[in-house]
Amino acid sequence: MADCDADPNIAAWARRYTSNPERFENQIAAAAPRLAYVQQVAARHNVAGEFALIPWVESQYRPVPGGKGMPAGMWQIMPQTANALGIRVDKNFDGRLDVPAATDAIMALLSRYHDDLGDWRLVDYAFNAGEFGIKRVVSQHGEPPAEPVIPKMPVKPVTREHLVKLLAIACVIREPDRFNVSLPTLPSEQRLVAVSVDNSMPITRAASHAGMSTDELKDINAAFRNGVVDTNASPYLLLPRSKVQQFRNSLLAEGNSGSAQTVPGTATLPPLGAALSAADNEDDNGSAPAMSGNTTRRTHTVKSGESLWSIARQYSLDIKQLEQWNHLKGPGVKPGQVLRVNAPG
Repeated sequence: MADCDADPNIAAWARRYTSNPERFENQIAAAAPRLAYVQQVAARHNVAGEFALIPWVESQYRPVPGGKGMPAGMWQIMPQTANALGIRVDKNFDGRLDVPAATDAIMALLSRYHDDLGDWRLVDYAFNAGEFGIKRVVSQHGEPPAEPVIPKMPVKPVTREHLVKLLAIACVIREPDRFNVSLPTLPSEQRLVAVSVDNSMPITRAASHAGMSTDELKDINAAFRNGVVDTNASPYLLLPRSKVQQFRNSLLAEGNSGSAQTVPGTATLPPLGAALSAADNEDDNGSAPAMSGNTTRRTHTVKSGESLWSIARQYSLDIKQLEQWNHLKGPGVKPGQVLRVNAPG
């Protein structure tokens, strides 16, 4: 997308973000594991890399709990949007704070927006103001020209500013030296790993298994609201890679089983478009996950609390495959719905 000098407001916001370099560096370092994960989900969905930075604009990647009727999570998802995306929200679990599920749902949404709108600037407008409102503006006023970079369309100032802010933080990531800041590296052991959990347990016990404080574990698994890792709501925990083996060993010692799959991320923040290495697509035995065969029709009946993302993960599929095979227009699914989980023969 546009560079730092495309609009004076972009550079102005970039300077505002970095006005206190030490504070900015601390904030971006704290966000690095989530940012790295989001970046690779964006790449899988063919979404422009700048959109991995939307959670910076929304929340600085913090797991914002949100109040009744309010947006929540690092993506600041409204309850009605969560419902449309098939994200579970109830008194015990808020999937808007489930980093993998919420991120995949949002990236699938952004990809669809781009299929419909054809302009990443309009995609950001739609994220902020709603798809149908932006489509209506386009139908009335036409598609915006390439210049100016911030389209002069009749949208709310906050929507226009959202795009400016997104391009501004991308500007900082692209040219950190220009703003006298340094970007952190993300050591391999700090990368996030999704560890499947077979049995529900108190989050305090899960933290003990992982050798982490309860607060540390809650911070990256904030969707669990009642102090319990409820496998009926989400069958995995996010852990730093350095904590996975201890967690597994401790579970095995209790007679439980846990298996891990690497959550895509990057070793260092820049460049934003860095490709995921082949090794990160392998399972723990060093081989790629097997895809479903296509000789016999296989189906899955959606259970309460499941999302298209969790079902895709269960069968080692891409969410877009499930949407295509089941003629879905979005990632929302309902309990009792029967989905095909292999390619038509």
